[in-house]
Amino acid sequence: MSEDGDDAMNKYSRTLTQPKSAGASQAMLYATGLTEDDMSKPQVGICSVWYEGNPCNMHLLELSEHVKTGVESNDLVGYRFNTVGVSDGISMGTNGMRYSLQSRDLIADSIETTMGAQWYDGLIALPGCDKNMPGTVMAMGRLNRPSIMVYGGTIRAGTQPSTGDKLDIVSAFQSYGESLYDKITEEERKEIIQHSCPGPGACGGMYTANTMATAIEALGLSLPYSSSSPADSKEKRDECIRAGEAMKTLLKMDLKPRDIMTKAAFENAIRMVMMTGGSTNAVLHLIAMSRSCQNPDVAITLDDFQRLSDVVSTCWAAAKCMRKTETLLEMSNI
Repeated sequence: MSEDGDDAMNKYSRTLTQPKSAGASQAMLYATGLTEDDMSKPQVGICSVWYEGNPCNMHLLELSEHVKTGVESNDLVGYRFNTVGVSDGISMGTNGMRYSLQSRDLIADSIETTMGAQWYDGLIALPGCDKNMPGTVMAMGRLNRPSIMVYGGTIRAGTQPSTGDKLDIVSAFQSYGESLYDKITEEERKEIIQHSCPGPGACGGMYTANTMATAIEALGLSLPYSSSSPADSKEKRDECIRAGEAMKTLLKMDLKPRDIMTKAAFENAIRMVMMTGGSTNAVLHLIAMSRSCQNPDVAITLDDFQRLSDVVSTCWAAAKCMRKTETLLEMSNI
């Protein structure tokens, strides 16, 4: 494969790394630690929606380190960068929720901006919370450069110390009503909310985050089992490392998001949402994702959801299980 031909894996980054006239750009890249040999390697942008103030996202910086390890072990250059995020679970019921949906488009804009300005050849995105997933995929559709989404993973179930009962985010919601009706004491309420979320990961259930991760895996933009591997599991760390090998394969094949994001693929994603009883937010997100491909033959509409829901039955046994963190994690072992 020629480094100078149209089939070169560094077809974008070579704009900066190869011309003698781009000496200033190359000088700045050398300052980041690149060697002369690195200048001919493909460059991969590794974008995490990392911030500390949300369990869905607080571990993504660490996961991005594993992704970078996998990228560099496959003779690629990995550059990490970040984008913003909003926690729907934290901001829900407050004016902060007004920023939620717009964060999706801001994520897409910022990824497109960095990838375009830095001339990266491929993108590996690590989203965690609800609007993160469609935001990263919208950027992939716009850029149309080899891309993979590594889902940050779902949270594990909590445990109430005094009873041994399993807890999740719904337990925290319900504890308020239970305390109002004196079904639990104030001490029990505090115990529940302090132990409902035991560590990193998205809300455990078929809510927006897990719905979109599952749909995007069905769409074909993430590795197998990405949507079901828990956030703090060895499987999730291994997935991050494997993403580097997968990216090299995509670059060699020049396989781009719009090659994968076909009308048929979006219909598969819709079928998955219907079968699992996923979040209705999938409607607006999948429509926006399809439009990012800038192809009217790919764009889906509300009519597609109605048409497919008429023929795809919800697996209620699975859908019911997926509403609870504990059973959702059990299903990841199937």
